[in-house]
Amino acid sequence: MNARTALEKWLGTLDQERLTALLEERDLPLAAEYQRITTFRELAEHLLTDASVARGLMAGTAGELELLASIAALALERHGPVAGGEAEDGPRYPWQHQRPMAAVEPAQRLVAEKDVLGWFAPGEKRRQAEAALARLRERALLLPAAKGKLALPPLLHVRAAGFDGYGRTAGRLLTAGYNAPEVKRIAETLFGEGAARTRDQAQELITGLLADPARVRALVAGAPPRAQELLDHLVPGPPLLRTHCFVSRYGEQYGGTDSKYLFRGGGSGDEGTDWLAARGLLIPAGLDLAELPYEVARALRPEGAVPCPRLEPEPLTATAPLPAGWNGQGSTAAAAASWRAELVLRALAAQPVAIRKAGGIAVRDTRRLAKEAGASEDDTRLWLDLAVNAGLAAPQDEAPAPAARGRRRQNAPKPAARLLPSSRYDAWAAAPAAGKLLPLLAAWAVVPEVLSHWPDPDETPVALISPQDEDAVALRTGVLRALATLPEGRGLTTDPRGYAELLDRAAWCRPTLRGLLAGDGTGALIGGDDLTGRLMATLDEAAMLGLVAHGALTATGRALCGLLEAGAAHHYPAVPGAGADPAARGAEGLGEDLSARPALAAAVTALREALYSTLPTPSTTARFQSDLTATVTGAPAPGLAELLSAVGDIESEGHAVVWRISAASVRRALDAGWSADELVGRLTEVSERDTPLPQPLSYTIKDTARTHGQLRVVRSACCIRSDDTGLIAEVAHARGLAKLRLRRIAPTVLISTAPPEETLTALRAAGYAPTQEAETGTTIVDRTPTERADSLPPTLDQAHSLYGEPVRGVPASAHALAAALVTTTG
Repeated sequence: MNARTALEKWLGTLDQERLTALLEERDLPLAAEYQRITTFRELAEHLLTDASVARGLMAGTAGELELLASIAALALERHGPVAGGEAEDGPRYPWQHQRPMAAVEPAQRLVAEKDVLGWFAPGEKRRQAEAALARLRERALLLPAAKGKLALPPLLHVRAAGFDGYGRTAGRLLTAGYNAPEVKRIAETLFGEGAARTRDQAQELITGLLADPARVRALVAGAPPRAQELLDHLVPGPPLLRTHCFVSRYGEQYGGTDSKYLFRGGGSGDEGTDWLAARGLLIPAGLDLAELPYEVARALRPEGAVPCPRLEPEPLTATAPLPAGWNGQGSTAAAAASWRAELVLRALAAQPVAIRKAGGIAVRDTRRLAKEAGASEDDTRLWLDLAVNAGLAAPQDEAPAPAARGRRRQNAPKPAARLLPSSRYDAWAAAPAAGKLLPLLAAWAVVPEVLSHWPDPDETPVALISPQDEDAVALRTGVLRALATLPEGRGLTTDPRGYAELLDRAAWCRPTLRGLLAGDGTGALIGGDDLTGRLMATLDEAAMLGLVAHGALTATGRALCGLLEAGAAHHYPAVPGAGADPAARGAEGLGEDLSARPALAAAVTALREALYSTLPTPSTTARFQSDLTATVTGAPAPGLAELLSAVGDIESEGHAVVWRISAASVRRALDAGWSADELVGRLTEVSERDTPLPQPLSYTIKDTARTHGQLRVVRSACCIRSDDTGLIAEVAHARGLAKLRLRRIAPTVLISTAPPEETLTALRAAGYAPTQEAETGTTIVDRTPTERADSLPPTLDQAHSLYGEPVRGVPASAHALAAALVTTTG
């Protein structure tokens, strides 16, 4: 049975949950837009393509990749190179490849499972290997085969030589690199003058010699010492060498994929390189690049060497003991994060900000929000970006501009846009600290951007950026996975050695990071200042969110890592968990039906439970003191925070939040509609142990209320009246109010040329405490109208159709495609 048929039958045995997980890992049904998949046969064909297999490889760990590469090398040893080999100009690593390369039948290149398991010592190592093979089968990276046999997808066979550090075969390299004269020259060097009359005869002689390991070893035995040194370097791999031994037939600077090469006149200047090239042991592979043929490396490698794939990452060594109570510091950071985010979004709700035409939020608006929330500008930008991605805030256009006539229509101004709280905000604002932090953490996990990283010092950071860092989630996932491997009681050191180790382990956990770190095609880690900066920014964000403390994962950090491992990032711009009911506990209230994705539902629930168990119960009482301060230990409950913020201003934060109450802040509460009796009564209710308010506080509230409203703005266009004639005279001559052009029309009445709203603002700025009065004589309470944005992030099923127009007949999500396939075959 061929591999496609076997895979088709296996796919038919999967339930909808397992099939959905496989399709999401391979990024289906996006691929179905170009190849409509309606049957398991078509799905099997797609899963065997190189692009699909490469995507699956990058979703695992480097340990799984290493195991597959070792199995591919075993198949290469048992069955020889794939006929046709790899493309001449093709990339050397599977994640770089995007097109089919060669027709390979995996069923004809099977290896015995017992031979693979024999690489591992009985016990824990053997069990790890068995578990890894089971995972690879579940992900269709090991294909269905007869019992006791292992079958690999075609791509792994095609790339087997490159996996094991081998080069391409001599025949392919000779054909690609030389014309007839150079091939004949090599044959004459090996076999004497006149050994071959044609190119084909010469190439057959050369490849025949290289295919015989004994003859290769005998030839190398007579090589000069410098050539032996080069071989010692090239034989283990990688098989590439920078050299000036060859020149392009078409010019010094031309080395395209169809270029042919000549031996450089006078040689390269290196005796060993010239000796190897003259005998076909080094063959040109590009401009100033030579490659060791497969046959040579295989002949010179030690026989009987047993592969030893590393299925677990090397332990981190740059560690230090964790201090006592370190996890509590993570809880404190999480509580502070929840509180700070609340203050930023509360300031946004009170006064939405405009969005620039160039995108983002103006620096002055960010500074205003930061000042009102008592946060830094950097943190404020982070909270705004997370809120937008979590669906707690969204851009909203103003009312459309009226249509222009004639030629002016196309020049009509576009509607302005503002950032407003969304319809989710009000429920979120009433939630406890754990419920507030949940959607923000869920968004942070999957957003494809390191939001606080700005590599260009000349670029001004702005909030509300468009996420476009394809590797941010891989870096975040790799970092959290690597930190999860730390021994109990140890944390990572924050020094260059610690960062270097963490990057290496993160790349082991997420192999796509090798593309960021490898510059020479070998997959080896090299320096990268930008990547190090992104790593440090990621760790700083994680520490601020309470996910990492002293270089170790907190309980919440482990739960968030589980959310990423459950595939949450597959669905961005949808954010699993962002719409969860903040007040709901347990399996209900996840905000979206995740029954088709039990692993994802369990991960969201685990994150919520970790937050509720980590964050303390919000405080509902405050301690009032004679110095007009109110202190709340821990995180204040939403109602308490709203009350104290209405009547006071936050003075300090930390393990406790302190509000300062003043005559100005009391006037602000009175302006918002509170009465003195209501303020005293509500503050007494929230006082610790029901103790009465200190006399200085009660006096401040009552004295401020006594003078509040003495000056009244009459709703006309526009009158100011007061029973205090002296006050009216004072206001009439105040220099700061000259712009109102006040005119005294009676001992108790002034008129203003400005509208009531401007007059109120000017009077308050000048230090007075006016109220607004209707025509009937009743007081009008100034209330800011509540505005909410209508737009919300897409659901999980909607998210996958945002990349392009939906194709008729193509399911919109992996879940829908799995359901369609199961239903059709059922």
